[in-house]
Amino acid sequence: MSQSYEYKAVPAPMKGEKARGAKTPSDRFALAVTAAINAEAAHGWEYLRADTLPSEERSGLTGRTTLFHNLLMFRRPVSGVKAPAPEPQARPTEPPPPPDPQAVAAATPPVASRLTTSPSPEVTAQHSSPVFSEPMRPAIKPDAGDKAG
Repeated sequence: MSQSYEYKAVPAPMKGEKARGAKTPSDRFALAVTAAINAEAAHGWEYLRADTLPSEERSGLTGRTTLFHNLLMFRRPVSGVKAPAPEPQARPTEPPPPPDPQAVAAATPPVASRLTTSPSPEVTAQHSSPVFSEPMRPAIKPDAGDKAG
């Protein structure tokens, strides 16, 4: 059985990061790339490779130019992404007490605020989109002789 993956492309850092011990520009750039890879790894992404890909972009009002972007490519198994398991809830040993009628009355909004301002179902049915509900009909054009004049 083959494993399914989802992929993610992240822009590679453009410049290095200053840090103690990183004295040369190469050291600083390596530190920035390492930080970007570790940030994605913390979210379950596995580093695959770095790619340089072309992108056609606007140049001025009417011109176009091709720029190259450096991207870091990551992947992770699709089945490995799981929703958090719901927390088990303790079973009640006795039924909860009935709600206090005064508290229910205080929490219930007045009747005026519960009234709806949406149109009636008949109005909604008249103005709803006929998508897949009726076949398309050709438009009927009036004949030249039908014009009153």
